[in-house]
Amino acid sequence: MKPGYLILQQSGELSVRATQAVELLSDCRLCPRECGVNRLQDKTGFCGIGRKVVVASFNPHFGEESPLVGRHGSGTIFFASCNLKCVFCQNYDISHDADAGLQAEPEELAGIMLRLQEQGCHNINFVTPSHVVPQILEALPIAAEHGLKIPLVYNTSSYDSLNTLRLLDGVVDIYMPDVKIWNPAHAGRLLRAKDYPDRARKAVREMHRQVGDLVLDNGIALRGLLVRHLVMPEDIAGTRQWMKFLAGISPHTYLNIMDQYRPAGEAGKYEDINRFISPEEFQNALNEAKTHKMERLDRKSSHFLELLFKNLH
Repeated sequence: MKPGYLILQQSGELSVRATQAVELLSDCRLCPRECGVNRLQDKTGFCGIGRKVVVASFNPHFGEESPLVGRHGSGTIFFASCNLKCVFCQNYDISHDADAGLQAEPEELAGIMLRLQEQGCHNINFVTPSHVVPQILEALPIAAEHGLKIPLVYNTSSYDSLNTLRLLDGVVDIYMPDVKIWNPAHAGRLLRAKDYPDRARKAVREMHRQVGDLVLDNGIALRGLLVRHLVMPEDIAGTRQWMKFLAGISPHTYLNIMDQYRPAGEAGKYEDINRFISPEEFQNALNEAKTHKMERLDRKSSHFLELLFKNLH
């Protein structure tokens, strides 16, 4: 299966999309924050990123979902900052700091993609890309021209604008949204975005419309939707509601129910999330998935709690 961006590259549409996206930086409304700042002049809004993308790190990653990792890893590119500010973020030092890395020109970002491909990675995995979509699209034609040919993964918190996602239609091969918190009050308190649940639901529907259910070839993801959901203490995440929602999109949705919640970042300031989840809470989440006939579950992470409690006892 040929990555979609190569088809758009051949037709010239990929460069058109890049130009359109970069123009949007002049009055930035790329994400639901709609800050309206002129990032072309290096002004910054909520995310703190101006004209140039900031790359925090890049490497073949073997801790991602099985269909992404394969034998040679997922080619992850971690971008600094985020358009959410989750108080419990597991990558808090990167997501809350716009200077947590080095600025990259389009040619440099393209070079990173090509280097990861040369290392044998099965895909290019853009981590927290929502606020830097124009910079990614700007670099992609350069990378494609120089031989990039592996699938693209859009690894997002799901706080995405529909207009921005439509710029990626036919560009992104694999969408990997993390559906976080269902309740608007909890989302406002813990994500700094009361509208997150509604925005995330609309975004995930659009992602599935574009790419459909996850397609595998010998266990490796080629195209489709792969959803993450982090189980949280006291069911703060609203797992039951998310499972019902995802089953309504497609019962064949590939799903990673994650058990590795820990009180990172500022979580210690919030009593209801200042602890690890229990094995019972995780099992309840799995039961919810089964209740809603969600059977394509990535189970690699389920060993985390077993190892943790074994070490504690």
